[in-house]
This record gives sequence, C-alpha cells and structure tokens, in this order.
Amino acid sequence: MSNIFENNRRYVLGDPELNIIGDRDKLAQWRHKGCGPAYYKLGRKVVYLGSDLNKWVEASRVEPGQNGGF
Repeated sequence: MSNIFENNRRYVLGDPELNIIGDRDKLAQWRHKGCGPAYYKLGRKVVYLGSDLNKWVEASRVEPGQNGGF
C-alpha cells in the first residue's frame, strides 16, 4: 500500500491529517492506554512522525477471511 502520511513530515495534534486515524480524544486515549502509533512527547506537545504513522497503519491492516473468518 502506498503511504497515507508523508514519511519525512512531523505531525502535531490539530493537524487535520491525523483525523484519518482518530480525533484528538481518541489519540489521547490511545496514548494513555499505551497503544496506538508511536509518538514523541516534548513538554506538553505531542509529535508523530509520518514514518511511524505509516508503520502503525500497515500493522493495523486486516485481511478479510483470515483467522477463521467466513
């Protein structure tokens, strides 16, 4: 699959592109639970690397019919 996010870009909360994977509240829930895409915490600012977001998206891929599906 082609990349959804630009690999060399840094994304911060509020960037509309992040809404593809979840809104601000969903991303906060994932960080609190220790799941979701990798991120950097710089003071109060949260930064996501495009390459990390693309890896997370690819790892979240579901193949229909796998794992005993119909």
